Amino acid sequence: MDYKTAAKGITQGNSLPIYVCYGTEKYLQQEFIQHVIDKLIEPDQRSFAVSRYDLSETSLDTVLDDAETMPFLADKKIVIAKNALFFTGAKESTKVEHRIERLLEYLKSPVDYAIIIFVVDADKLDERKKIVKALKESQSAIPFLPLSVDELSRWISRRADKWGVTFEDGAIDKFILYTGAQLQILTSELEKLSLFVGPNGCITGELIGQLVVRSAEQNVFILMDEIVKQRLDNALSIFHDLLKQKEEPIKILLLIARQFRIMLQIKELEQQGYSQQQIAGQIGAHPYAVKLASEQGRSYSLAKLSGLLSQLGDLDYRMKSGKVEKALGLELFILEIPS
Repeated sequence: MDYKTAAKGITQGNSLPIYVCYGTEKYLQQEFIQHVIDKLIEPDQRSFAVSRYDLSETSLDTVLDDAETMPFLADKKIVIAKNALFFTGAKESTKVEHRIERLLEYLKSPVDYAIIIFVVDADKLDERKKIVKALKESQSAIPFLPLSVDELSRWISRRADKWGVTFEDGAIDKFILYTGAQLQILTSELEKLSLFVGPNGCITGELIGQLVVRSAEQNVFILMDEIVKQRLDNALSIFHDLLKQKEEPIKILLLIARQFRIMLQIKELEQQGYSQQQIAGQIGAHPYAVKLASEQGRSYSLAKLSGLLSQLGDLDYRMKSGKVEKALGLELFILEIPS
């Protein structure tokens, strides 16, 4: 079951006794957990009706004992247990003993006044395990995966609606480009932009460029976009801004090389028939980053990309050995890319 269906069920009063939250989108996980709390526990009861445990320090028995204990001055209770690595194939470093057989027994006859939420810091569960199979059958395992390109745009639009603001045409794409598609950062930056434009205000691309804080990685991503679009003046302006921010030229070189390497990987996988969503899983990148890198890569052949990576390797050696001044060498490379 996906998290949207699970959240809708909770809103409609059809909550499950156990949820196992896993996947890479930690922000969506926390949103889901807060949704469960908001819908089931009154604000003045949360200090005693919501329990939190760390399974690297606390046994599973303790969590289940808490769940089976009647709630105090509340109709329901929520027990949240993080670091539930026993659902994965990872080797646990903790010496805490977890009796999984007791959880299997509990799953057969859970109490109706408690909800247990296990949080797993892993991309996937080990489906060979009996407990994972049982959770899948009961639809208790909830994956939190990166949003697709379309889902991400809709997610931002819904957030903007809550703040009472809109984006001008094309501005959402620029917003994602500048923030890196990380939901926590997107939320923080959207809040800032919304407060700036005020209720019923419109967020423009120009405003995003002025106010959104960009990491070195995102600045290099934008720099690459300007290079691909043959806007070298803009690219050099971004490069000089990075230098003013005391970013090391070799670090910038490595980030540029990583982007060209991603373009090369995507182009090779696309030629093998992979979809962008499949490629994202293959190379461990966000779907939106894959979309942009795919568009950037269309300007280059496989041979050109391989050649640029070779040039960057040679430039890296010359910069580190003092044969070329670092900033100048990288600037000349940027100017030579389109040729």
